[in-house]
Amino acid sequence: MNITQTSGETKARGRMSDLKLEVVVISVKDVERSKRFYSGLGWRLDADFPVGDSFRVVQFTPPGSPASIHFGIGITSAAPGSAKGIYLIVADIEAARAELINHGADVSEIFHTAGPGTPPVDGPDPEHHSYSSFARFSDPDGNEWILQEIRARLPGRVDTDATSFASVADLAGALRRASIAHGEHEKRTGGQYDQNWPDWYAEYMASEQAGRPLPT
Repeated sequence: MNITQTSGETKARGRMSDLKLEVVVISVKDVERSKRFYSGLGWRLDADFPVGDSFRVVQFTPPGSPASIHFGIGITSAAPGSAKGIYLIVADIEAARAELINHGADVSEIFHTAGPGTPPVDGPDPEHHSYSSFARFSDPDGNEWILQEIRARLPGRVDTDATSFASVADLAGALRRASIAHGEHEKRTGGQYDQNWPDWYAEYMASEQAGRPLPT
């Protein structure tokens, strides 16, 4: 018996095809109310396509996010408000919480945990360890969003050959952390001015994002 190898089987032996999460569908009761809410948060309105009275899709994208949300009429059978625990990743949870509150969201107090399955503790993680600090808010239907602070990914969770920042705020935060770390680096080297500081910054920022050991 001759067996023909498919292109899918060939890819399975090498690099898999990219599977990029594009849209999360949420269910809402009042489309116009939800549209006002998400617009008020400062999320980008990408589309609003009504087709008669039985179908309508609205797309919003959170600032700096590669993925979007859909809601509307005739796009899901889920009950309004049934989406829970949708994560929004932020580099500075205190700043992100304050911005959302200023835009009308009722955001919980920040809390942190020592690890998965451990009880929550009031306030952000004292050392701002990535994956440890959280806050919650919901839209008018009860669809729940969770803010999680991540400044450096664990090893293996990003493409180590690529460094990118989703927004100007994320890039600025990475530059500030690199600046502080570089100040300590110069102290350890006798306080001498480092002419190669751009290279040091670049290595620090790329290593932080990829979860590699940081330069000292």
